Amino acid sequence: MRKIKLILILVALWALAGQSCKKEQKTFEDPYADGKSPLGAELSRNTVPVPASGVAGTEVTFKATGLLPFKDKLKFMFNGEPGDIVSVTETQIKVKVPAAGSSGITTIAIGDQLILGPEFTVTGFIKFDPSFRATLGANGFVSQVFELVDGRNLVIGGFTNYDNKGIVTPLNRIVRTSADGEFDRTFRTGKAANGTLARIIEMGGKYVIVGGFSGYNQRTENISNITTLNTNGSIDTLGIKVFKRPSQADTTRDTIKNFPKFNGGANDFISNVYKQQNKILATGNFRYYVKRTYGKPNHDLTRDTVILDSTEIRQIMRLNTDGSLDKTFRFNAGTNKGLPGANGPIGSFMHTEADKLEKLVVFGSFTTFDGKPAGRIIRLDANGNIDNSFNPGSGADNGISSLTYNAATKKYVITGIFKKYNGHPAPGIALLNDDGSFDNSFVCDVLEGGYASFARQLSDGLIVVSGGFQKYSNVTRNGFMVLTSTGKLAAGYNATGPFLGSLLDAIETKSADNKRALLLIGGFYRFDNQRVSNIIRVIVDKP
Repeated sequence: MRKIKLILILVALWALAGQSCKKEQKTFEDPYADGKSPLGAELSRNTVPVPASGVAGTEVTFKATGLLPFKDKLKFMFNGEPGDIVSVTETQIKVKVPAAGSSGITTIAIGDQLILGPEFTVTGFIKFDPSFRATLGANGFVSQVFELVDGRNLVIGGFTNYDNKGIVTPLNRIVRTSADGEFDRTFRTGKAANGTLARIIEMGGKYVIVGGFSGYNQRTENISNITTLNTNGSIDTLGIKVFKRPSQADTTRDTIKNFPKFNGGANDFISNVYKQQNKILATGNFRYYVKRTYGKPNHDLTRDTVILDSTEIRQIMRLNTDGSLDKTFRFNAGTNKGLPGANGPIGSFMHTEADKLEKLVVFGSFTTFDGKPAGRIIRLDANGNIDNSFNPGSGADNGISSLTYNAATKKYVITGIFKKYNGHPAPGIALLNDDGSFDNSFVCDVLEGGYASFARQLSDGLIVVSGGFQKYSNVTRNGFMVLTSTGKLAAGYNATGPFLGSLLDAIETKSADNKRALLLIGGFYRFDNQRVSNIIRVIVDKP
């Protein structure tokens, strides 16, 4: 199954499973249901601990009974991490929050039996931003937040409701918001896209959108996963004279019909789009470029026919601004086909450096590219050829799920199901130099319970990671963590509790009161053990 479709299916399943999983967060098994004898010990779940929250090292008092007989055998845990017990009495237990503690359920272990307690919030450098206005989020995953020159944002993805403003009239996969997430009603998209939107760029006063869709607003056909919009959110159209079926009154009359002005696309999902040399570079796991011919009558002259033409070009293509195929880029004129590309699913990431040359990194689950050996990662130069200055050696020994780049540090971060990179141990996360070589200053520790699906290095060197893992370096981290540039858990940044879902991006930004912040987007429905819906902004305090 192709990578982007798998991601979308997983995101959809996470969304559909949200309600049941949210309920599971509050439902716990009886520790004595397996026939063990009751201990007579209880940690009150109905009494709020004192204090109700605190940083690592805080002494917290919990109401508890029946613990005295076991005071030398107790293990008290904050979301799975043991804290130091200060004292035990007949009515309470006092414990210090451990350095590795995070928000979540408290428990007491006595031998092999667990006693569940109340939730406790461990505070750290990351916390919800109260100035972010979209508190209800989106009802489907958010794939991109595109910042406009006036400070507003375009938010796209797989949702039909944003901040509960789409109950009566659905908001289909694209909205405009303020910088603080407030829905902008002046952006008129009508029915908008009839399928998922993956990415958006601005070019020549128009927006180019890509994804998996065949219609936009009243143009319910003749779109192949990419089109252009006007700045007010309407689709860019062109009137074309078409053949009209003759009538007895008039056998010669034609008529004007509006079609999408952008005439070009792909036969399958387009996952990314970039501006390159004043043209449009699109990537995905498609096999054919397609275009349409309008206004031609069919064979019996009864009505006009839309003729669909296709050209084989796999995974990467460059289009002119009108949608026509640029056959000077990764194309063999002799065979009238695109170059072979990768022998497996791909993702892509483009960045532009001081030399103004665009660098497109292609990654995924392939072992050859354009017929040459490739270890699941290569880089193309501005002409679409393999960039030999990018030298990953043997690359990754298994699939790469995400790749990001930070221009400030000039480093790539990759995640996936690989165990090695160019022969170096790299169990699921690796930091790469600008030339594709392995950066051995970053050491990934053991991930337990799942894989990392996304990582991004921030401008200060910290690395935000999400995925399906439960522990990192034998410390409880439920799907979200912040690492140092050397691979250690960053002190003070890892107090947040359970995270459920997957990040698609972590965008450095500012809060309304100009504090350092991160805009987190993707397909996730719990952060810091709180219910959320696919987009949040968090404050990131500095030590």
